[in-house]
Amino acid sequence: MDKILQLKEKIKERYGKIATDGNSTSCCVPSSERCGVSSEIVLSPVESSKAVGYDLDDLKLIPESSVLGVGCGNPTRFAEIEEGNIVVDLGSGAGIDVFFAANIVKESGKVIGIDMTENMLKKARENAEKHRYRNVEFRHGDIEKEIPVENNSADLVISNCVINLTANKEKTFREIYRILKPDGKGKMIISDLVTSREIDADSVNADNWCGCIEGALTKENYIDSIRKAGFTNIEILDEKLYMEIDEDKDKEKRQITSISIKAVKE
Repeated sequence: MDKILQLKEKIKERYGKIATDGNSTSCCVPSSERCGVSSEIVLSPVESSKAVGYDLDDLKLIPESSVLGVGCGNPTRFAEIEEGNIVVDLGSGAGIDVFFAANIVKESGKVIGIDMTENMLKKARENAEKHRYRNVEFRHGDIEKEIPVENNSADLVISNCVINLTANKEKTFREIYRILKPDGKGKMIISDLVTSREIDADSVNADNWCGCIEGALTKENYIDSIRKAGFTNIEILDEKLYMEIDEDKDKEKRQITSISIKAVKE
C-alpha cells in the first residue's frame, strides 16, 4: 500500500474509534504519556478542552458529545466570527467548533464541517439533529485533495490540530486559499502543532503519525507552506509549549509547540 494511503487509513481507523469509544487512544491531548510525556493525570474530554483554551461556560452551550478533547488549541477564540458568516471547519470531528460557530453566525449564516472519517461525520450529524442545529452541514472530504466547498465562498476557515495530520501541508493551504473570499474578506484561523525537530520521512511510523506528532513541521516550515499557498498576511496569535519528547539520549528533547495562526486572503 502507498505510504500516504496507509497514513490516511490509520488516521480514519484511529479517529473512527475515538468517535465511537471516546478519546482513550489519541495523542492529541496535552501532557499525555502516550506521547512520550509522563503524567499520572488522565484528563476528561472537557478538562482537555479547557487545558487548550476553551471556556467551561462556553462548552455548556454546545452538545456535550461533540467535545472529545482532541484539540491543541481553540481557533474560535481568535476568529472574531460574526452573525451571517460562512464558516468552514476542517477536520470537524464530532462538531465542537462547528457548534460554537453556529451559535454565533445564527440563522443568517452557515457552518460547514469537513471530515474524512465516517464515524465522526455520523456522530456530528446526530449531534446536529438531536440539538436542532439548522445552520450546519457536515460533508465528507479529504482536505489535502479537495475541500468540497465552492471557490471564493467562505468568510472564515478554522481548524484544530488537524493539518499536522496531512502529508502535504502546502496543498492543504492552497485548498483553503481557494475557498476563501478574496480581497481581504476571507481569513483562516488555525490551531496546530509544530516541532523543534522534524521526523525524517523514511522514519515515519503510521501509528505514531496519528498522534499529531510525527507529521508536525517546524514553525518556519509551517509558515512557509502557508506563504507558498498564496497567503501574504500571516500572524501568530498564540504560542505555547505543548509537550517535550525525550526520543534520543544523545539529542536534546524534541519540543512540540501549540500555535494559533491567522492568515488573510488578499
